[in-house]
Amino acid sequence: MMEKIEHIGIAVKNMFESQLLFEKLLGVAAYKTEEVTSEKVLTTFFKTGSTKIELLAATHPESAIAKFVEKKGEGIHHIAFEVMDLEVEIERLKKEGFVFIDEVPKKGADNKRIVFLHPKNTNGVLIELCQEINK
Repeated sequence: MMEKIEHIGIAVKNMFESQLLFEKLLGVAAYKTEEVTSEKVLTTFFKTGSTKIELLAATHPESAIAKFVEKKGEGIHHIAFEVMDLEVEIERLKKEGFVFIDEVPKKGADNKRIVFLHPKNTNGVLIELCQEINK
């Protein structure tokens, strides 16, 4: 079962400029910047109340974020939902007919294990499922 919206991911062209913009907009500094080399992406996270915003900038022209920005421009890339047990949720959603981009969880940013549902099954919205990695 999905617990809550964990974060909203926003694809950006320039991380430095976008980080400054969101610091002004939200009135808070980013709490974390992290490179996820497996995804060829640089991430920056903001928290305001219980809401998190993740900025994503490509570190390589062949990354999914670079292709997204080239095709659609900057903007909302995905919505991430926190789950208690990622494997159980993957199996539940597979039984419901949802298609995953990758069915095997991988390490994502901000101490999470992640998988993505294919947007063709979710009204064009890329959905990320994430679970906190045990500390």
